[in-house]
Amino acid sequence: MTGLESKVSNGKGTYDASQIQVLEGLEAVRRRPSMYIGSTGSRGLHHLVIEIVDNSIDEALAGFCDHIEVVLNNDNSVVVSDNGRGIPVDTHPKTGRPAVEVALTILHAGGKFGGEGYKVSGGLHGVGLSVVNALSAILTVTVRRNNKVYEQTYERGVPTGDLKVVGSTKTTGTTIFFRPDPTIFEELEFEFDILAHRLRELSFLNRGIQITFKDQRTNQETVFSHSGGIIDFVHFLNRNKSVLHNQPIYFQIEKDTVQVEIALQYNDSYAENIFSYANNINTQEGGTHEAGFKAALTRVINDYARRYNLLKESENNLSGEDIREGLTAVVSVKVREPQFEGQTKTKLGNSEVRGITDAIVVEGLGTFLEENPAVGKRIVEKSVMAARAREAARKARELTRRKNALESTTLPGKLADCSFRDPALCELYLVEGDSAGGSAKQGRDRRFQAILPLRGKILNVEKARLDRVLSNEEIRAMITALGTGIGEEFDLQKARYHRVCLMTDADVDGSHIRTLLLTFFYRHMRPLIDKGYVYIAQPPLYQVKKGKTIKYLFSDQELDQHLEKIGREGVTIQRYKGLGEMNPEQLWETTMNPEARTILRVLLEDVMEAEHIFTTLMGDRVEPRREFIQNNAKNVRNLDI
Repeated sequence: MTGLESKVSNGKGTYDASQIQVLEGLEAVRRRPSMYIGSTGSRGLHHLVIEIVDNSIDEALAGFCDHIEVVLNNDNSVVVSDNGRGIPVDTHPKTGRPAVEVALTILHAGGKFGGEGYKVSGGLHGVGLSVVNALSAILTVTVRRNNKVYEQTYERGVPTGDLKVVGSTKTTGTTIFFRPDPTIFEELEFEFDILAHRLRELSFLNRGIQITFKDQRTNQETVFSHSGGIIDFVHFLNRNKSVLHNQPIYFQIEKDTVQVEIALQYNDSYAENIFSYANNINTQEGGTHEAGFKAALTRVINDYARRYNLLKESENNLSGEDIREGLTAVVSVKVREPQFEGQTKTKLGNSEVRGITDAIVVEGLGTFLEENPAVGKRIVEKSVMAARAREAARKARELTRRKNALESTTLPGKLADCSFRDPALCELYLVEGDSAGGSAKQGRDRRFQAILPLRGKILNVEKARLDRVLSNEEIRAMITALGTGIGEEFDLQKARYHRVCLMTDADVDGSHIRTLLLTFFYRHMRPLIDKGYVYIAQPPLYQVKKGKTIKYLFSDQELDQHLEKIGREGVTIQRYKGLGEMNPEQLWETTMNPEARTILRVLLEDVMEAEHIFTTLMGDRVEPRREFIQNNAKNVRNLDI
C-alpha cells in the first residue's frame, strides 16, 4: 500500500471501509504525480531526468562512477547511462523478485535506506527510479554487471516481461531509457538549457566526474568536467565581474561523517551571492551550514579589522550584510543522514553541521587573512564602505519618512491610485512617459488599476549602492507607491498591489527602461519576483484595418500570417512606435483589459543565469556585453532603431 484516498460519498452520508480506496503499487504516483515531482508541467518533466542522473551521481559519491552520459533523442525520449557498479540483479529476499525490478516498481526501495548501500546520497527519499518508471509510457533498464548485460522493459510502471540476460560485457554500469507519458505531462519538449544548467552544477559539486550531454534534435553536445570543483564554480559565477583577489579562498574538512567544502571570492559589485548545497541539493532557503558560514565570516572579518586597526575604536562592528557585499561563495556539505526542513528539501536542519562549518571558516579564513594581508585589507575596506553607505541609506529613509509625515499624503503626487484596497485585487502599471501615462489613466479601470508614469530612465542600480539608489526621484516614487519599503525594511506583507506591470514602448529605449526596472526589482525587491507579482505588459505593434474590421497584432510574424489570410487589398496598417500613439480606448482594449490583454509573468527559474545576465547587461565591463549582443543578435525581433 503506497497511498490512501477518500472517495466522495454517494450522497447517502455513509463513510465506512468501502469508502476508502487503496492505491496499489505505483498507482499513487500516476494519480498524484505532482506530490512526487512538483508539477506535470515543464519543471516536473525535467525533474525526471535529474532523478535518474542523481542515482548515477550517488554512485560517483560512493567512488564507483566517473562518467555519466545524458542523451535527448529526437522523439523526446531520454537515455541516461553511467559506468557505476550497475543496479543489483540478484533476487531480493523479501519479494522474491530481482533487486532492479524492486527498485523500479516499489517506492522507497532504494539502496539509500539502512546505510549500507550509500554513505551519502542526494536522492534522499529513494523514490527516483520508481517514480520515473511510473510516469513513463515506456522505460527500459539495461544493467552491465557480473560480465553480463541484463535488460527489462516497463510500460507505465508495469513490467512487460522478466529481467533477461541479453549479452555479455567486461564493463559495469546502468543505462535507463525512458519516454515520458503524454497522458500525464502537459509538456513533452525538453529544454537543453534547463538540463545543461543542472548538469553543469553537478559537475562543479562533484570534482572529477565527467558528464556528457547530447541533444540529438540539434546535434548539440557539451562535456562538463571540472577538476577544480567548487573553486571552478566560483570562477564561473564571477566570470563577468572584476574580482578583488585572483584566486578564490578555499577550504575543506571531513569530521564525524560530515564533509564541508567552501570556496569564496570577492568582486567589486554590490550584490551578495551565496549558493549553498547539501548532498548536491541546492538549499535555497539556507540552513545550518549557511548560518554557520555567515556567522563565522562576520566574526573573523571583524576580529581581523580590530586587530589591525582597520576599524576605528569609535566605529561599530561591521554587520554581516556589510561584510557580504560583493561576496560570491559556494558552501557544499555532504551529510550521511541529512535532515531537510519540508518536502522541498530547501533548508538543511542538521544542528551538528553549523558548528563544523563555523569552525572551518574561523580556522581557514583566519589563516588566509594572516598570510594575505593585502587581500584582507581590501575586503575590510570594501565592507567599511558598505557600512557607511548603509548608514547613509538609513538616514535617507528616515528623511523620506519625516518628509512624508509632514505632507498631506504619503503617496507620490503623480500616482493615480485605484479605489480597491485589497492588494490581491489591485495592480500597478509603471508606464514609460507622461504621454502614455495620461492615456493609461484615462483608459484604465479605476477600481483596481493604478498608474504611475515614469519620466526618463531610472538609475542603473547594478552600479550603485543603496544610498545612491534612494536619492533617485523615480525610484523613491516607486518604493512609496508599492508600500513594501526597501533593503532591511522590505516587507512583502505591506505590498499595496499583487500585480506590478511594466508597460514600456516596443523600441530600444523601452527595452532599456524595462531592463533597468527589472534590475531594480531583482536587486532590491527580489521577493516581488519570487512571489510572482511582477509582469511585463505586451502592447501591440500593429493595428490592421480592413473595412470595419480591426485586428491588433504583436509581432512581424503575426502580421505576415494575418495578411496572408486576409490579403493586402484595402488594408490599412498602423505601426505603433510608442504607447503614446494609442488613445485611451485602444490602450485599454489591447494592453490593460484583463479579458483581452496578454501579460507575461516574470519568473526566476535559474538564479545563477539571472545573476549572469544582469551583470552582463548592466555591469561595468563592456566586453561581455558586446559578446552577449553578438551571440544573441540573431534572436532579436521587432527591433526599432
